[in-house]
Parts: sequence; C-alpha cells; structure tokens
Amino acid sequence: MKGNLCKIGLLGMGNIGTGSYMVLEKEREGIKARTGIDFEFVKILEKFVDRPRPVKVPLEKFTQNPADIFEDPEIDVVVELLGGIHPAVDFMVDAMNHGKHVVTANKAAVADSYELLRDTAEKNRVMFRYEASVGGAIPCLTAIENALLANRYEEVYGILNGTTNYILTKMGDEGLDYETALAQAKEKGFAEPNPTADVEGIDVANKLSILLALCFGVRVRPDDIPRTGITGVTKADIEAARSRGNVIKLIANAHYEDGRLVYSVKPTELPADHMLAAVKNELNALWLKTTEAQELMFYGKGAGPLPTGSAIMGDVIDIGRAIAKQAAYDIVVPGKTE
Repeated sequence: MKGNLCKIGLLGMGNIGTGSYMVLEKEREGIKARTGIDFEFVKILEKFVDRPRPVKVPLEKFTQNPADIFEDPEIDVVVELLGGIHPAVDFMVDAMNHGKHVVTANKAAVADSYELLRDTAEKNRVMFRYEASVGGAIPCLTAIENALLANRYEEVYGILNGTTNYILTKMGDEGLDYETALAQAKEKGFAEPNPTADVEGIDVANKLSILLALCFGVRVRPDDIPRTGITGVTKADIEAARSRGNVIKLIANAHYEDGRLVYSVKPTELPADHMLAAVKNELNALWLKTTEAQELMFYGKGAGPLPTGSAIMGDVIDIGRAIAKQAAYDIVVPGKTE
C-alpha cells in the first residue's frame, strides 16, 4: 500500500460486484475519515463491460486478462465475486501466490476448497477473508473467529437462505402453495431463474460446511452433509405444523449427540415462539449455543448487492487497516482443521 491508498482488484462485476463498488463509492469519504485509509477499485476483470449497471465505471478500469490484476504490484487486495468453484478457486490461489490479500463472498468455492485457500494464505503470509459467504451482511464469521474464540460450540442453528425462507414464509402466512410462492420469489428477485441450489438446500449445505470448520474444527464437504430441500413441503405440511403450534423453516443444524457431532440441512418444525420462527421473508439468522457466551443470535439481510457488498467491504477495510500496521498476514489460521 502506497501512502494511505489501498488499491483493490475486482474479479467479476455482476450484482454483488456492482453492489460492492456502489458501497465504496457511497461511503468512501466516511471510510477514509474513520480509518485514515483511502480505498479504490482500480481494476476489474469483467467479460460484459457494456452491461447496464446502476453505477458508472470508467472503461479503463475493465480488463479481460486476470494477469493484469494478479501481476500488478500496486494492487493490495483482490475481491473474488465470480461465483462457482472454477476458475474462482484457481484465481484466488493465483492472487495469493502473487502476494495479494483475498476477499470473497463465494460460499461454494470456500466450502469446496477450504483447506487449499486457508493454507495458501498462510503459506504466502497474506490474509483471506470470506465474511459474506455465510450470512451476507450478518457479521457472524467475524464474531466466531474473533470475539467468541474463548468458547467451545455446543450447537449451531440457522436460517441461511433467503430464497427458501421467503417461500416458506409466504406458504405459512398467506397460504400459497410451493409453486406460487416460488414464482413470486422469482418476480421479486429473491430466487434465481434456476433455483435448484437454493430450494434443494445446496446453498445452505455450503454454508454449514464452512460453519462446521470454524465452530467445531471439522472438515465436512457439502456433499457429505445430509440434506433435504423444500420442494416437497406442501400446504398440508404447513397446516399440520400450524395445528401443532409450529412453523416450518429450512434449518442448518449441528450439535452433539452422545459425544458425536451430527449435522443436517432439512425443513424443520419450530415452535411458533422460537426466536428463529420470527425470521421471515428473505431475512437470515444464525443462532449459536456456546460454553461461555451461552446463547447468541445474529440476524439480518442474508443476501442482496448492497448488504453483501457491506460485508465484503468490511473485510477489505479490515485488511487495509492490517496493511497499514504492517500486520497483514495469517500465520495461525483460526478454525484450521486437521
């Protein structure tokens, strides 16, 4: 970092990349005043340069050659927002091997290549941050890796997908059937045209895989997590749960039974007075039970360009402040698994 300017390379300027850019454009002066550091996206890897966006980006910032970012000695941080596993993982590893700190929101890549990414960061003495990969704007990973390190975890319980939570909310509150609620979620932009990863629980399994590594120190690949999506939930199921004073939520859970850690992603009945039962529509929440802090809940926007961009920029700012103190490296990796 030269002077007080932290230069950022961005991989991908889709919805989340655009949101991250907008967050920095909007808050740049305030961030500079609070931290003493000026942050700037200086180069952007993007195929669709002419795509309409709600923010104006100088054309000279775009490139279609990732080496223009990885090999630029002035770029301090690389933000990966391409999605998917490859080439995203390869690009993040390449960036770290070039001495760049890396921030991502890519839960699929982190869950698939957790050890590789963390070990590459440690090997290159750079920082790797991925707060936005699990809870969007919710700063749950920062708390787990810092403020709660004095604790052991007894249980993790979460609503970690806005699409499915929106659908189940509409089915419960308005009596919609699954297909109608899904169509409404698509119309409002809460569901992708192909919602399989969300409605089949794949997205939540990726997130739970990350939480298992951080909270319990165990490595479980997403495909090895027992998983049931919401496509089989019917109006009759919703009504039956209501008759018992319950609601149905898609829950990621990990806890101990007879000294053995068990985990799953599945539609689960919760008492209507349970804290997570009140989490509606596209909102997310993570409930933790720990030995010392006891019970905590993190709640908020789990997705969306600006909320996710907020978490991404939080990681970037954290790295920028560490660079300024000449302490920007990961030697002992929190949550490292054997």
